[in-house]
Amino acid sequence: MKTINTADITLKKLSEDRAISLLFREKSAIANCADVLGADAIELPVVKNLREDTIIYKTIAQNVQNAALAIPVGFNKEDVASVWECIKDAKKPRLQIELPVSTIQMEYTYHVKQAVMLEKISELVKAAKEYCKDVEFSALDATRADIDFLISAAKEAEANGATIVTVCDDAGVSTPEQIANMVEKVKETVRIPVYVQVSDRINMGVASAFAAVSKGADGIKCAMAGKDILLTAEFSDAVRACGSQIDAQLKLDTTKIHASIDDMVSSINHDSYENELTVSDKKKILLDSDSSVAQVAQAASVLGYELSDSDVGNVYKALIGVCEKKGAVGSKEFEALIASSAMQAPSTYHFETYTTTSSNVANSMSQVTLKCNDEIICGVANGDGPVDSAFRAIEQCIGHHYELDDFQVQSVTEGKEALGSALVRLRNNGKLYSGNGTSTDIVAASIRAYINALNKIVFEEA
Repeated sequence: MKTINTADITLKKLSEDRAISLLFREKSAIANCADVLGADAIELPVVKNLREDTIIYKTIAQNVQNAALAIPVGFNKEDVASVWECIKDAKKPRLQIELPVSTIQMEYTYHVKQAVMLEKISELVKAAKEYCKDVEFSALDATRADIDFLISAAKEAEANGATIVTVCDDAGVSTPEQIANMVEKVKETVRIPVYVQVSDRINMGVASAFAAVSKGADGIKCAMAGKDILLTAEFSDAVRACGSQIDAQLKLDTTKIHASIDDMVSSINHDSYENELTVSDKKKILLDSDSSVAQVAQAASVLGYELSDSDVGNVYKALIGVCEKKGAVGSKEFEALIASSAMQAPSTYHFETYTTTSSNVANSMSQVTLKCNDEIICGVANGDGPVDSAFRAIEQCIGHHYELDDFQVQSVTEGKEALGSALVRLRNNGKLYSGNGTSTDIVAASIRAYINALNKIVFEEA
């Protein structure tokens, strides 16, 4: 009885379907689940953020114990080396060349003709072969391709070192008979294994897979979750019930496949809870230790901050440290992390002293003394409360007014002598700068936060 290989494309499929990317924890859980169930290969999504994806994929590569780990190399041979870095530590790495073979996709997506596409197939397979012994060529949109060109593409890939050819039904409107005929013709042409990626768009995924296997397909691509795709559990059930009719079997662990997949799917169902970065119109943000660097940068952007790569890295490190103790942080805590971790500018202005008078029958008056380049500067101003008058006194010192975008105060410790933390956001030329200050004196904490943000503005302008 023939054993059919299965390639799990859950990560790739969910990456295409979801507006918000999966958390690192969820990506690892999906890969581990597929590995435990006995998938022969696990396919990773296309690299979008090289720095972040490299870290994630390297970790997954180290954790996958049995399955081959496959990753697309893109359209340019210059990208092959960087993509290889993501999976080179895997026990069974595989590089994938994914290119369209239908006229409509070649000409309207890539603006090339058949001859140029054959050259591209040759170029990328050769480039991938220099790094990895296992190279797969995936013929995208194969069901709408001219069959003679599909065969030429498969032969070209094999001639340049491809070890697997996959034909894909991306349109999702082919019948099982059409899939079977396509597989049969490709199998007659090449000596390497032929895989099939069928669609379930018209509810014929299982039938199409069975038809492909009956005509010699060596492997089937399926997903544990996703839309319009052959589902692993359904295909496994069908093979277990009717596999003898096509003399085929799977290596998947059918005894626990449903329970394992149900647990995995429930853990990534973001419709029921908000355990990933959630940004609404009200700027509600929730980040935890599994949040990615990209999600940290996105959250900062939603709050109005334009952080450099180094600042994003510093905030991310601070977030991980806090989440190890606290579990998760919301928008206010996250903004405090930005204030304390991003763009730590040298202190042009140093806070020396302040004096304030406050009353419920008159405006407050504050005197603030700063030091700048060994020069003592003093400002005095009235205001609506001690904090407002202190901020106005600082403006007297520096001779400039900045728009106060936000001001927050919260207790860090408990009791009458609690340590207070103040957050100040100043806007200059449309850009936000945040400062953080702590003290048992909340007015002093507020002044320190203002000066902290002010120094960032001065530093960047200089």
